[in-house]
Formats: sequence, structure tokens, C-alpha cells
Amino acid sequence: MKAKAAITDGKGKFTIEDIEVQSPQGDEVLVKMMASGLCHTDHDSLSWGRPVILGHEGAGVIEEVGPAVTSVKKGDKVILNWAIPCGRCFQCQEQNQHICENNSPVVAGDALPDGEVSSGHAQLESTLWKGKGIERSFNIGTLSTHAVVKEQAVVRYTHTIPHSSASIIGCGVMTGYGSAVNTAKVSAGSTVAVIGTGGVGLNVIQGARISGARKIIAIDINETRLTMAKEFGATHTVLADRNDKGLAKATEQVKQLAGNNGADFAFECTAIPALGAAPLAMVRNAGTAVQVSGIEEEVTIDMQLFEWDKIYINPLYGKCRPQIDFPKILDLYEKGDLLLDEMVTTKYDFENLDQAFEDMLSGKNAKGVIVFE
Repeated sequence: MKAKAAITDGKGKFTIEDIEVQSPQGDEVLVKMMASGLCHTDHDSLSWGRPVILGHEGAGVIEEVGPAVTSVKKGDKVILNWAIPCGRCFQCQEQNQHICENNSPVVAGDALPDGEVSSGHAQLESTLWKGKGIERSFNIGTLSTHAVVKEQAVVRYTHTIPHSSASIIGCGVMTGYGSAVNTAKVSAGSTVAVIGTGGVGLNVIQGARISGARKIIAIDINETRLTMAKEFGATHTVLADRNDKGLAKATEQVKQLAGNNGADFAFECTAIPALGAAPLAMVRNAGTAVQVSGIEEEVTIDMQLFEWDKIYINPLYGKCRPQIDFPKILDLYEKGDLLLDEMVTTKYDFENLDQAFEDMLSGKNAKGVIVFE
């Protein structure tokens, strides 16, 4: 069947092109995409050096299933999960499904020569562009009207929730919420500092609030984002100076607000290498610092920041176990504890993807979402 997808040239640009999507085989499913959230990784993937179908946050409806599929059927609503577990490897058996040893996701720098397929990065013949198979971002490519993906890449749900709100669970919400709840295990009555209050940071704040944190201190250079932070659970805010090296001055404000020589937990959510050590400076002795944003550049850290007994964690995707965590998040949404509708600042038609990227980069949105209907 014919479909449309946003395809990058790998050099910073993209176009919306016709693709050909075949019927699912084996354990594959065909998803009619209803909405796709945007995050900074989508913009980064414009420059991966090769053609890729964009998008890795999405929600849709199953249109067809392969003969080996057992967990979903035609008509089911699903959320897509970009860290696809195999269910068999050591890490999956240890419940570390987000770091599956057999299905590691494609990232920047993992260039594939024409026609070559590497382990975990299969270019399925079921998705064709100009007559040839094309790579899909993180093996799902949600910025397309239809996508054929592995059964393990979808989570069925029955909750009543707009597709636009469901679509953001599979990356930004899970990463932030999971970093607070699954990774750091924020404790009731604790003090939490969150550096950067974009989509991921706001969900760290929500995870901390749901965990019972007493003080949640949001730090950002954008006043609009700090206003958003209060709506999602921040009890205090610090307007940082862009020229404050390592957030030294902001750190002093955090310590004053914490009233105990530092926060119990601090989270870095900016993806700025120069701030990689900032959460360590903000936590008290024996505190926990979490580098949420996935900084992959070299970071220099003064080892004195680890004194004494501080813990520094660099988790992926909030330790996501999709079949366990997505339903929990949806239950919290239904109870009114986790705000998702409010997080979707703006919805865009597919043809306005350029504007959606622009608004994301300018910091206008908590989350922008492409809706296909």
C-alpha cells in the first residue's frame, strides 16, 4: 500500500515522500499512525548522514498483523516503543529491556553502507522508498502515515486518551518519569533539583511529584519553561544565567532552597556537555545525580564533586519495560496524577513539520505533536 513519510537526506533537510508499505510478515504488524510526538533526537537524526524515515514517538491503530503475532489484533490501539526488546537475551531476562543486546537502536554515527544490514538495525523489505528498502528511525519511523514494525515494538492499551497524548509516552514521558521513579527511585519527603525543563525535564518533575518529593526545584534559562514547570509540580524555580559556568551560581541557589547542603536527587535534562557534572554539584553528600539527557560527548569532572558517597547514574530511557511501564503511566493519567493532555502544547498537520521543528528548537512547546487525522 502507498503511504507518506518524512525522510531526511542525512544532511540536515527532510521532505515528505511517497513510500510503499508491504503487508506484515511473521511477527510484524502494520500500524496506521494517528500521532507522532517530536523531540530533539528527531532533529538530530536529520544529520545522521544517510536517508532515514524520521520519528520515534507514536501512537496508532493496528491495521494488519503477521501470522506469528499473538499479542495484538486488527483495530487495537497501540503505543510504539523505540527500544525494542527481544525478550531472550541476558539483559531482557534481567528486566533491562531498554538495553536489549539483540535489538540495539540505530544512533548517529552508525552508518550503514548501501545494501548492508547490521545486527539490530534491519532495513525491512516491507518499507520501500524509490524501490529500495529504507531505514526507519530506531526501527519504527513514526513520522509516516503507516509503519510496519515488530510486534515487540507496540504496546496495546484500552484507556481513553487522545492519540496525541498517548504518542508522547513512548519517549519523552517515559524517559523523564522513569528516570525519577525507576532509576533514581526518588523517595517521599526528598528534595529534587531538575536542570532543564523541556519535555523530559517536565516528566522528571512529574515523576518526583508522584513519588512524594517535598521540594522540587526547577532550573532553566527560559522563564516560560519555568512557568510550565510549576504547572507540572515544581515547588521552586531558579532562573539561570546562560553565562553561569557549570551553573555555579544556580547551584548556590539550589543549596539555599534545599536547606540541607544540597538536594537529595538532581537530574540533568539539557543534553549540554558543559552541564554534565552540574547535578553532582547540586546534591548533598550521599545524594544521587542522574544524567538523563544522553550526553555522548567527553565530559571533564572534578572528582571532588563525588565527595562523599555521591552516586552518578547515566540511564537510558528511564529503564523502560514497555509492557509494564506504559500501562502504569496510562493508569496514572486516568487518575489525573500524570498530566499528558496539558503537555501537548501544539498539534500540527503533517505538512507543517517544519514549523513544529522550529517551535521545538525555540522552546515554545512542552511537547509538539504531529497528528495525521
